[in-house]
Amino acid sequence: MNPFHQRHLWWIAIIATLIALAAAALARADGSESRQPPRSADPALRAALDATPDPVRGEDLYAPCGACHGTDGRGVRDGSVPAIAAQHASVIIKQLTDYRGGRRWDIQMEHAAKMSHLQSPQDLADLAAFIAALPRGTIGGYGPGDNLGVGARAYFRECESCHDPLGRGEARRAIPRLAGQHYAYLTRQFFDAVEERRPTMSTLHVRLMKPFGREEIQGISDYLSRTSPQLVRSRD
Repeated sequence: MNPFHQRHLWWIAIIATLIALAAAALARADGSESRQPPRSADPALRAALDATPDPVRGEDLYAPCGACHGTDGRGVRDGSVPAIAAQHASVIIKQLTDYRGGRRWDIQMEHAAKMSHLQSPQDLADLAAFIAALPRGTIGGYGPGDNLGVGARAYFRECESCHDPLGRGEARRAIPRLAGQHYAYLTRQFFDAVEERRPTMSTLHVRLMKPFGREEIQGISDYLSRTSPQLVRSRD
């Protein structure tokens, strides 16, 4: 058999296995109990989460964000800028208020979150609603594929109970949608968390992540980067 065809069939088998594992885990997750929305002492966060959003107004507010994240919100394939399209509005609001409050660190985002057009909780709610409505599509920032198996097993063992088998996250608890995110961005966030450069990351979350080896981190990130956007349904 042609080597190219052999490699193609190998990839099909790998992806089919991962989808089957995800489907089995999803069947378990669909029977889970209802959960409460996130709570916070930050009054701006609470007010933005409670506001009635206007995504049409949010489109105008998004214009400066598109300079980095792209007009489609899909970021950059090398992971230097994350995909934010289709991210849960609660997650967008939480991250913006963290940047504004110095609870998450990135020079560009700290500046962007404090821009004059994003002053009120209503501004944050409107912007987040527009971003959440953007289709993520296929972004193409995949990993090398070398550790998909070990990564998928680690993900289903430690991560899928909160982040969902397909990486959909959950809006009500502000758990991020990770499906279809750029591989390089995901791996960087892993290392930032375990090396304590994400101060708002819960102690429990960091404790779960620290035992992962480099191959598992790379494999989990690769699995999530390849999760088909077509399989990602809303999880509110």
